[in-house]
Amino acid sequence: MSVRILEDSPNAHINKTILDRYLNLPLDDDIVQATYVWIDGTGEDVRCKDRTLDFIPTKPSELPIWNYDGSSTYQAHGSNSDTYLHPVALYKDPFRRGNHILVMCDTYKFDGTPTDTNHRKGCLEVVNKCLDEEPWFGIEQEYTFLDFDAHPLGWPKNGFPGPQGPYYCGVGANKVYARDVVDAHYKACLYAGIKISGTNAEVMPAQWEFQVGPCLGISIGDDLWMARFLLHRIAEEFGIVATLDPKPVPGDWNGAGAHTNVSTKAMRDDGGIKDIENAVAKLAKVHERHIRAYDPKQGQDNARRLTGKHETSSINDFSAGVANRGCSIRIPRGVNDEGKGYFEDRRPSSNCDPYSVVEAILRTICLDE
Repeated sequence: MSVRILEDSPNAHINKTILDRYLNLPLDDDIVQATYVWIDGTGEDVRCKDRTLDFIPTKPSELPIWNYDGSSTYQAHGSNSDTYLHPVALYKDPFRRGNHILVMCDTYKFDGTPTDTNHRKGCLEVVNKCLDEEPWFGIEQEYTFLDFDAHPLGWPKNGFPGPQGPYYCGVGANKVYARDVVDAHYKACLYAGIKISGTNAEVMPAQWEFQVGPCLGISIGDDLWMARFLLHRIAEEFGIVATLDPKPVPGDWNGAGAHTNVSTKAMRDDGGIKDIENAVAKLAKVHERHIRAYDPKQGQDNARRLTGKHETSSINDFSAGVANRGCSIRIPRGVNDEGKGYFEDRRPSSNCDPYSVVEAILRTICLDE
């Protein structure tokens, strides 16, 4: 990436090698730097701050509950701004390494009730009711790199790149941009303990995807949110913006989704195709409810993406099919042939809250709500 492309980005001009001098300073073994990460009031952005611990924690419950200024994250009023962080998942810190950690947190108001964007609490309650069915989830997270001026990275400043076609899983400097960031993110997720299963360049130039899963129950949400944090944090160092906007470029360009792959133990067993078909029939009855749960704006973001074009279904209609990427629900060809496996819900937007998606799906296919 040339300096010309990122000429307006302050982070792109910082000499990163200087930082190593300080990161390599020795610390006592029992000193741990913990980065608390949480979802802010937008329901799609993450925030973080650090604190020093004098012990090495082994589980979230050992960490202290902390607080922050919720009036600066769209979650409280200035007259009563303290908002609380409850640690729920621990990850190794790929930036500081050693015993240092990243901490995924739930957010709570001053009276102990969940903040409006804390969907993990409700999701966990539903997941716990479905544990006997062993629900697995895998999410395909699409995203787009932007220059510091919010223009897609590598695109001509006064025009457009060539039509879509050569970019998907492409190789070559004229087909893909910022693979360095993608590879750094992939390795960082593996180091952190996130169950990332792969990456690929996507259909629109400057668009990429990583996959998380299969994960059991609530862990898909924890891992995906932390993977998103790492994506933003690593892109920050390169002076690049990573956006989860589901339609970053209007017109004849692909949008971005978070296709969600779902299975229960019964679906994975022999003859499970019948259970998959039953689940799809249940989902067909509550399409509108799921659309509201599948993006932070109750469907308004997805309305820009789910047009029936560019490998999407129409937001207004429910559909299902085998190997059909223009449907709401896709049953992979291999699953149909083997008679067992999983289904793919292609409706969740790239900026969805995975906790909301998981809760909605389990309420429908397992709890018959």
